[in-house]
Amino acid sequence: MQQQLSAVAVCCLAAAALIFLLILLRQRRINQRMRDRVSALERGVTVRDEELAHLVTARLPAKVQSLNGRPVEVPGPLNERLADIPYGRHLERTMEMFAETGDRAKTRADESAKATLKAMMRGVQSLANEQQLAISRMQVRHDDPDVLEGLLRIDHMNAQLGRRAQVSAVLCGSWPGLQRSASPLIDVVRGATSRIRDYLRVQVHSQVSEAVVSRAVEPVVLAVAELLDNAARHSQPNTPVEVNFQPGHNGMAIVIDDAGVAMNAEELKRAERLLAGKEAVDINRLGDPPQVGFAVIGVLAARYGFSVSVDTRSPYGGVRAVVFLPAVLLTRLDDRAQAAPKPAAPAAVPSPPAPEEPGSEAPQAPSVTAGGLPRRRRATAETPAVDEAAGQAVAAEDQEPDSLPAPVSSREPDRRAAAGLGAWQRGTRSGRATVPPDSEGKSQA
Repeated sequence: MQQQLSAVAVCCLAAAALIFLLILLRQRRINQRMRDRVSALERGVTVRDEELAHLVTARLPAKVQSLNGRPVEVPGPLNERLADIPYGRHLERTMEMFAETGDRAKTRADESAKATLKAMMRGVQSLANEQQLAISRMQVRHDDPDVLEGLLRIDHMNAQLGRRAQVSAVLCGSWPGLQRSASPLIDVVRGATSRIRDYLRVQVHSQVSEAVVSRAVEPVVLAVAELLDNAARHSQPNTPVEVNFQPGHNGMAIVIDDAGVAMNAEELKRAERLLAGKEAVDINRLGDPPQVGFAVIGVLAARYGFSVSVDTRSPYGGVRAVVFLPAVLLTRLDDRAQAAPKPAAPAAVPSPPAPEEPGSEAPQAPSVTAGGLPRRRRATAETPAVDEAAGQAVAAEDQEPDSLPAPVSSREPDRRAAAGLGAWQRGTRSGRATVPPDSEGKSQA
């Protein structure tokens, strides 16, 4: 009996020990699962904290820089697996909302800046036009050589001021601001030449009979002027800037070669992007000081349908710029159209008092007035008014076709030419009563 009780007790103890062992093992498994879950949660919190810190310290600052126009690559999330959980999706939505808000703020600021600048440039253009009229009246009224020399210099500087105001206005969405009649292509290039500081370095080596249609005259003048100015500023002052015309089967190319420093690959890429005119121009991304030449050319080219490229090296080691005008922008002026008076040609070469428009012809008149004073001939494209006023005794039939009249307004002081202008002015004033009113023109802008 005693043995039976002992056996039962042993069995009970063994069963209790087994049950305790099973409970212990189960609790250990539960504890391990809890520890694993806690560890996973801790790792998740760490990953989320790292991702949030990466968003604040790297992704958002890079996005701000990209919105400010800097070529910065915005990094992605550190852990791509977060994109599959709500936390990751919320972070990406935060980035999108930040970018959208930044874009809207940037757009509003850009539009506001452009509107302000455009309004200011309209005022500058208006003042430049009024100043040009005042200069023209003073040129007619004064005959002192010193005064005329100063007026001609001011005339040329005013033309440059007007061009820069036009460039700023066009970049802000405005129009060039001037409407011209159809003009010969050579006059278009001459008009562009008159709007740059180093106009004496520009050499035109060919002639063409094509003309530019009315709506494209001023845009082409402005684009060519920017290219000429760029070529002159980035080359040695003792080197020429050559202009040639190259006809094509569907248009005409204006080729501009300089002997300056060629552009590197990065500069060429930027120029190609700006000249394409496919992107909205951000005036805040044009540098300090702003480099607006290629940007405004791209805007004009895209708006009026011509193209410009600077991806070719010139024969002199510099840059070759090519302005290609398609056939739709070209026309021909018949004899009757050339003989008829027309509005002022595009930014004519700064000229002495009272020249007529390039390309216009006047009826033949006696060489002297009724009072015996010399009568001025109306200037034509073949006999530029500048050469006449400067006292150059070159007849129209003897003038070389590739000669480019040098604007007088910013050349070195020429006392003899100024004295000749003064004498001519006094003679014109004395004989004005006998000169038909329609023989007096207006100076070009």
